[in-house]
Amino acid sequence: MTTRSVVLGVGAYLPARVMSNDELSRSLDTSDEWIRERTGIGQRHLAADGELTSDLAVAASREALARAGIGPADLDLILVATSTPDHTFPATATAVQAKLGAPAIIAFDLQAVCAGFAYALATADNFLRVGQARTALVVGAETFSRLLDWSDRGTCVLFGDGAGAVVLRAEQQPSGRPHRGVLATHLAADGRHYRDLYVDGGPSTSGTVGHVRMNGREVFRCAVGELADAALTVIDQAGLAPGDIDWLVPHQANRRIIDAVGRRLQLPADKVVMTVEHHANTSAASIPLALSVAVDDGRIRPGDLVVTTAMGGGFAWGAAAIRW
Repeated sequence: MTTRSVVLGVGAYLPARVMSNDELSRSLDTSDEWIRERTGIGQRHLAADGELTSDLAVAASREALARAGIGPADLDLILVATSTPDHTFPATATAVQAKLGAPAIIAFDLQAVCAGFAYALATADNFLRVGQARTALVVGAETFSRLLDWSDRGTCVLFGDGAGAVVLRAEQQPSGRPHRGVLATHLAADGRHYRDLYVDGGPSTSGTVGHVRMNGREVFRCAVGELADAALTVIDQAGLAPGDIDWLVPHQANRRIIDAVGRRLQLPADKVVMTVEHHANTSAASIPLALSVAVDDGRIRPGDLVVTTAMGGGFAWGAAAIRW
């Protein structure tokens, strides 16, 4: 028998406030055409005043739990991937735990920026496979708009707020049969790129939150290669080939990056899930948000092979191969 982390349910939440490219163009030297041509983004959602990262996470989590057919009392682990926590400490996961009414279980945050969900999924999978937990709630949630310099058109047009969640459960599956669940994960980072995508503030540097700063050319150059290579790594680990992929669900940062990754994997465009036009880059939330969209509209079905891949600040990157 082999233990696999099976996806029981997915959920998503986007704040009600929508900011279009046209609205941005009224305060920036930019236009809808300029933003769409370079990024594929048409709009982004922004958290309301007083709406916290934990609030977004809880809304997505409740949907995921309902779709999984379980309640907060059934959880053994809550893991929140975020770079925009409610407070420096304690972990936003504990706020989610309290708001959901979950019992005293494992709850912590994980910070790997846009690769956060990839890191969180792999971490939760390891907890489940070794038996330290049976049921896990894995959340990517961000209020990234609060890190933006709204006068910098090179960054502020790219990001938005949102949350996505998945419920995983450890399941014993007979050896020698096709398995459901997480088949393989891969994580890596290269700190030499620390200053290519970072926030210029923090408790031990400036004592302020700071703003996002980015070397866009270097991010683009590295992202295409690392996203594709990470996807190929998990496919190989699972004993499969790129042609076996039913759905590629990449981090939703930029349409040109996503298109280039699809071409490297020799996948037709209709096998690549893309939500960046409507959500923009929601950092750690982007993959679970995209998963939720593709499940809701019927594209992702039981038995499909789904490959997720992400890269973010650090640079950190990761991927997962999941049999739905």
